[in-house]
Amino acid sequence: MQRFVSSSSSSSSSSPVVSSAKHLCGRILNNYNQIQGPIKRPCDVFINHRGTDTKRTIAGLLYDHLFRLRLNPFLDSKNMKPGDRLFDKIDTAIKHSRIGVAVFSPRYCESYFCLHELALIMESRKKVIPIFYDVKPSQLQVKDDGTCSTKELQRFAWALEEAKYTVGLTFDSLNGDWSEFLTTATDAVIRNLIEEEQEGGNKGQSLCFLQDY
Repeated sequence: MQRFVSSSSSSSSSSPVVSSAKHLCGRILNNYNQIQGPIKRPCDVFINHRGTDTKRTIAGLLYDHLFRLRLNPFLDSKNMKPGDRLFDKIDTAIKHSRIGVAVFSPRYCESYFCLHELALIMESRKKVIPIFYDVKPSQLQVKDDGTCSTKELQRFAWALEEAKYTVGLTFDSLNGDWSEFLTTATDAVIRNLIEEEQEGGNKGQSLCFLQDY
């Protein structure tokens, strides 16, 4: 049984989802302005990643792409400022996010923070889009380096297995088409936001932007 899909199977950049993205995202923003006034919008997409591997490549590019579409993505290197309390800021962003994107890279599992964020996302039962960047799902394993308790290791291993067996995207940075992949990933994010809205996610904060779609 296939557990993940390659970006090579993506639709072209003229996809109906992408072509209507700016319209949909504009409706999101307008609705928040009308309903919530000066209250800050919740995070639409939390991007979980290992910064040293991906913040200047796939994670950073995806953030910029979503931001230009007027979505509200969260990436620690972009959204956090000096003085922010690390865990408080991250936990709040995940709690109020609509969906998550988990960017798995070869050294992802070496980071306590990556695994902690992933566990929070999976425990919240939010929709998650896994991206396997230069790594296969079977290569991702939680290892005991003596710094985590048994309970934490079990928690991280559970979250990782849940994410690995969610259909996602794969990308080979040496041979892949970056532009095509960003279009594919954006398609996936928008589709999941639409599904999350249809299923009544974020109770009390329904955007009501699908009626004219």
